[in-house]
Amino acid sequence: EEAFVYSRFGNPTVTMMERRLAALEGSSGCIGTGSGMSAILMLVMALLKGGDHIVCSQSVFGSTIRLLQDFAKFGIETSFVSQTDVGQWRAAMRPNTKLLFAESPTNPLTEVCDIAALAEVAHAGGALLAVDNCFCSPALQQPVKLGADLVIHSGTKYLDGQGRVVAGAVCGPAELIDAKFVPVMRSAGMSLSPFNAWVVLKGLETLSVRMQAQSARASTLARWLQEQPAVERVYYPGLASHPQHALAMAQQSGCGGAVVSFVVKGERAGAFATIDATRICSITANLGDTKTTITHPASTSHGRLSEAQRQAAGITQGLIRVAVGLEDIVDIQTDLQRGLAGLA
Repeated sequence: EEAFVYSRFGNPTVTMMERRLAALEGSSGCIGTGSGMSAILMLVMALLKGGDHIVCSQSVFGSTIRLLQDFAKFGIETSFVSQTDVGQWRAAMRPNTKLLFAESPTNPLTEVCDIAALAEVAHAGGALLAVDNCFCSPALQQPVKLGADLVIHSGTKYLDGQGRVVAGAVCGPAELIDAKFVPVMRSAGMSLSPFNAWVVLKGLETLSVRMQAQSARASTLARWLQEQPAVERVYYPGLASHPQHALAMAQQSGCGGAVVSFVVKGERAGAFATIDATRICSITANLGDTKTTITHPASTSHGRLSEAQRQAAGITQGLIRVAVGLEDIVDIQTDLQRGLAGLA
């Protein structure tokens, strides 16, 4: 009989969270995991074997790059290509390509991929497309409706929304989840705890209003940063200057999201001076909180990569990432101005 036998692979609270997230993403199935990275680990373990090939954006989260590279020791090779050049994705396809993996927008440069175009490339080659939807969440973007087969989440970010727990999930067809992912969970146990699932469930109740409010504040901050003499460049999909602005607006419900990245003068020293001068922003590598967080990607999210890999991903030493929370935006501007004033 179908029943909740053992919490490592079946728990009523976790199941409720999985069903609710699947409904939000427009998928028929979902499996919760202990973290966002364990969701990606499960993705590879469930779907691939030695001799298979992955095509991945070179602009994804640094730990994702490292994890996929580590799978080379098991005979699973990954080719890294431009996030935005569909031609590169198509050219990288091989007869043994089984998975395409992208973030949209990427962490931290907010590059946006054409999900529908990548789905076409994947399916033409007999592969699946997985999209990390961490930055947008289903409140702004539903990759399944654009042709993606699987959606990855770090529930630690916007799904929880208050920095309380670590969690992850994979959304996709229920048949695929049951046939491929549940057996891996039973054996390997990268399980989401019931308490953390309950916290994410509570976070989902306010997801839509939080994403709208935080996106609006981020848009205001991005426009303000463009006007600051100490800022060399701003990365934010909601700006008309963003290379994929039109695509982002079409895919992300007309919102730019809540993450803004920018390059300051003075490279690493300038970035550290700006970050260290803040009093309201929380200096942390996390994002998605209702409090604004600030970090230096070259030494945090992409700190384990070589300098050559960081350069390929566009991660410079002067880059700062701000995940905008729910504070008054003037307070955040004033907080950042403390450091920027000394760089102009």
